[in-house]
Amino acid sequence: MKAAGLEFDFTHSGITSAKIARASRRFAPIVKYVNGTIAKNDYSNDAASLNLPSETKFLRESRSLAREFSGADALVMVGIGGSNLGTSAVLQAVKGSYYNLENPDKQVFFADTTDSRSIAAIARLVSSKKKVVINAVSKSGSTTETIANFRVLKNHLPKAKIIVTTDAGSKFEAAAKANGYPTLEIPSKVGGRYSVFSNVGLFPLAWVGLDCHALLAGAKEMRDSCLRNEENPASAMAVLLHANAMAGRRIHDHFLFASDLEGVGKWYRQLLGESIGKEWDYYGKRRVRTGITPTVSIGSTDLHSVGQLYFGGPRDKFFRVVSVAGEKTSPKVLPERAFDKLAPGISGKSLDKIMNAIVEGTKGAMRKQGLPYASVQLPDLKEHTIGALLQEEMLETMLLGELFAVNPFDQPAVESYKQETRRLLSR
Repeated sequence: MKAAGLEFDFTHSGITSAKIARASRRFAPIVKYVNGTIAKNDYSNDAASLNLPSETKFLRESRSLAREFSGADALVMVGIGGSNLGTSAVLQAVKGSYYNLENPDKQVFFADTTDSRSIAAIARLVSSKKKVVINAVSKSGSTTETIANFRVLKNHLPKAKIIVTTDAGSKFEAAAKANGYPTLEIPSKVGGRYSVFSNVGLFPLAWVGLDCHALLAGAKEMRDSCLRNEENPASAMAVLLHANAMAGRRIHDHFLFASDLEGVGKWYRQLLGESIGKEWDYYGKRRVRTGITPTVSIGSTDLHSVGQLYFGGPRDKFFRVVSVAGEKTSPKVLPERAFDKLAPGISGKSLDKIMNAIVEGTKGAMRKQGLPYASVQLPDLKEHTIGALLQEEMLETMLLGELFAVNPFDQPAVESYKQETRRLLSR
């Protein structure tokens, strides 16, 4: 199955194509509903994030502010969870894990923990910069970690320019405007884990120089493909995740054979965990205590850390194997007589060709062991592709909520630690 340039293969998922097709028909009412939301550009319901790929307002706002602050040589993103993970995932995927080292004059730092050593290190690293921008991102404006880090960094970097991204009408927006800080809006019905295509992600990514138009175009192409065709990757993946969970495979591992996709795995970990892990059903009437545990593995690194567990351990996992088509410029292993016998078969081959053999070898081992998996191949790691990938995974999660009969847009249990934290800090 192909959509927006991505290739999906569900042959070895443990579920027949006929069953996938039958189960996908359950999505007809919700697909009709969200198509209506998109047609009306309606931001008043929980599916509002599906409007973002075709929205021009936020892209225009973010680009304008990015141009205004283009002269800065460091951007500090202050946020946590959905306020940071999506942006970090796209930046890492498109620009690479070593972006900051390769671009010392335009670095991005993510202040997403109140760990004092981490925040102190960020403060030291940017204190020597000529122009620094702090972008504080919080929907509610009351997240303890975000506001604490924001205040510490703001005071440590008194010359830094401040931008606040938050819900319209929030107390954070009011405080920002009172201090003369530029603000960017997050639509109130767009939850943090679904917000990467809003100002949350668009401003920092535009500031770095990513092609945000291509990012949104990829997301739009994937969204439209999934919502117009009965057979599509989002519906299929939702069915596969649910069916495997019902068969006792409630751990879903994102096995990413590209180091630069680790951030995507961590972003999806929040998306799946927070959306489907619920105590109560959609109506809050029946205690269900349901969910799928998302894990992240990086190939081929983690074949040498958890591979033994995966191949030899309990059969409680469903895998998503994600790989990237090879690049023409991939380095080659040059023949050397002294070393040719150490790892036979690699001389003269590119690293991408070797990685492809590892990917296929991993899938072959999974088949022999009877481990169910779905495979996804990306054509590249460009903006259009990453936009399509993230949109597919957001849409599949929304549909998965329908199968589990839970609300994929809220996160009521997260409030418990926040309330306890506030109680302790108020002493």
